[in-house]
Amino acid sequence: MIARGAGEIIMQHFAAPIPTTLKSSRTDIVTAADTEAEAYVVRELLARFPHHHIVGEEGGGQGAPAVSAPYHWFVDPIDGTVNFASKLPHFCTSIALATPDREPLLGVVFDPTRGELFTAVYGAGAFLNGQPIRVTQTAELIDAVVTSGFPYDKQTNPDNNLKEWTAFLTRIRGERRLGSAALDLSYVGAGRLDGYWEKDLKPWDVMAGMLIAREAGGTVTDYQGDSHPQRLDRGRYVASNGKLHHEMLQVLQSV
Repeated sequence: MIARGAGEIIMQHFAAPIPTTLKSSRTDIVTAADTEAEAYVVRELLARFPHHHIVGEEGGGQGAPAVSAPYHWFVDPIDGTVNFASKLPHFCTSIALATPDREPLLGVVFDPTRGELFTAVYGAGAFLNGQPIRVTQTAELIDAVVTSGFPYDKQTNPDNNLKEWTAFLTRIRGERRLGSAALDLSYVGAGRLDGYWEKDLKPWDVMAGMLIAREAGGTVTDYQGDSHPQRLDRGRYVASNGKLHHEMLQVLQSV
C-alpha cells in the first residue's frame, strides 16, 4: 500500500537527525522526509491514475489539470511535522480521493509509529487495521474529551483559537492538543476522542480524516454547521460523535 511505503520512508528519517527548513513562519516547518515521502506518494498515484489531479502539501498541483481531471487526490506526507521534527511519535501520512468539488470518496491515514492504518470509503464504513470503528456514545459535553490545534500565525493573529480553547476548558472533562489534524479526526472516528475543532486547515490536512470520522458515525461541519468546510482553502472544522455536535457549535458561536 502507498501509505505504508510513505511510512517506511518517514521512519527511516525519524531514526536519524532531522534538519528543518522554515516555510511561512518560525513555527511552520518542513523536513526532507516531507518532500521525499510526498514525491513517493505522487509518483505511485500517477503511475496508477495518470488522468487524476494530485494536490500535495509540499508540491502543489500535479498530474492532470484540475479543470479536466475526473478525480482529485489530496496528499499530506507528514501531518504533524512539528511532532516529527521533535521526535515526538505522533504524526501520520494522509491520502484522500475526492470529486472535483472536494467531496471525499476515499480516505487513508497511516500512523507509522504505531502501525495503525485508518481507512474509509464513502458509504462503506470506517476501519482501523481492517476492523470496523465507531464514534463514542457520549451524550453531554461535560463528559467529553475533545481536542484542537492552533494556527501557524498564532503569535500575530488575534483570531488564534485561544478564546475558543478557553471557552471549552470549563465545559468538558478533558481538553487535548495532539498536533495532527488527520489523527484527531481519525481518533474521533475510532472513539478515542469525543470531539475536535480547528481553524485554518487546508484540504490535505482533513480530507481523509473527515471521511473516516463521518463513516464511523460522526458529524463534521464548519463552525456554523455547514457540512462542506473542505470547499474553503482555509476551513474551520468541527467533528464530533454527532450527539455532542450542537453543544460544540454553541460553544464556538458564543465567543
